Amino acid sequence: MWGGCSPPASLTCLPRPPYAQNSTRTRSTGASLPNLPPQNLTIATTGASGSLFLKHFLLAVERDRRVQTVNFIASDSALRVMAEELSLRGRANLVSQILGKSARKIHQQSNADIGANIASGSYPSDAMVVIPCSVGTLARIANGIASQLIERAADVCLKEKRPLVLCVRETPLNKIHIRNMYRAADAGATVYPLIPTFYNRPASLDAMAREFAFRVLAHIGLPQPNAYRWKG
Repeated sequence: MWGGCSPPASLTCLPRPPYAQNSTRTRSTGASLPNLPPQNLTIATTGASGSLFLKHFLLAVERDRRVQTVNFIASDSALRVMAEELSLRGRANLVSQILGKSARKIHQQSNADIGANIASGSYPSDAMVVIPCSVGTLARIANGIASQLIERAADVCLKEKRPLVLCVRETPLNKIHIRNMYRAADAGATVYPLIPTFYNRPASLDAMAREFAFRVLAHIGLPQPNAYRWKG
């Protein structure tokens, strides 16, 4: 009854959260499908530096045949950052600007549209990733302030116990940031700091960002065939 642990004498022994890679979900047929890769994703980007990581994350899910639908949200601050880092201009055809081509499955949502499909728990989103996640967005999610679609969609994931991954990008961290990361994790989110790997010796910034995107996708149950795997 204690999820594999002895009766908890403290908060160090708690039931495991229902992450995508070991959860059981149901489709419209009502049949249980354990370990099914997520097919319907929500991806958000906010005003933290690191737009290249977002680009490679979107490119990967656009290629992945297991993913059928992606709802994409960009905050106003994210537009400013992407203009600086990816040389994008304006909101028009934003996804196509990021990918460098037309998207088949990625649908842009307005962050001001609090009545969008992903704002409801009845909409079957399988997982949500915020990449990069600013500490301002982290603070609002951690404290239940859902006045914009990004925060509301994240709040829905938490209340419905769906995977929520926050790729937080900030340094140095003050105590407020650390407390908010604790609050978000305690509520069920995965805090996945935007820290790339170096042991795979990436030859370029694109290779570095691509590998990080692959790691996040593997975390939510979508391992990528070209991902680097340490062999010791």
